[in-house]
Amino acid sequence: MQVIDDNHCFICGSHNPIGLHAVFTTDPDQGRAETRVRIPEHFQGWQGVVHGGILSALLDEVCAQACMARGLQVVTSELRLRYRKPVPTGTEVTVTGEIVGDRRRLIDVRGIIELDGQLMAEAEVIMFKTV
Repeated sequence: MQVIDDNHCFICGSHNPIGLHAVFTTDPDQGRAETRVRIPEHFQGWQGVVHGGILSALLDEVCAQACMARGLQVVTSELRLRYRKPVPTGTEVTVTGEIVGDRRRLIDVRGIIELDGQLMAEAEVIMFKTV
């Protein structure tokens, strides 16, 4: 399977007019990626609270970015998510992903979302190597 980046990704695509335009810093040696992003009010679920699907998408993307930092081409196979606290809209969160295991064609990655040092959401993600 070939995956193509056309810069329209909802999370990081610079050409997506309604996306979050997240910019990731990566550390290939650590298999790590991180971004800081402010989530606007139009991504709310309940009033003043970021929709959980947006948080899920951020965690999915940061875990993929951690893998891509190592030159891996991946797609998500499984994502297990735990919401710890509601994230208020308009706040800037730190989203981090780090590879924690490698099993032939599968990569285990942990993702977290923090707000002012507090854990807001976390995910265990299994990425599938496409090549």
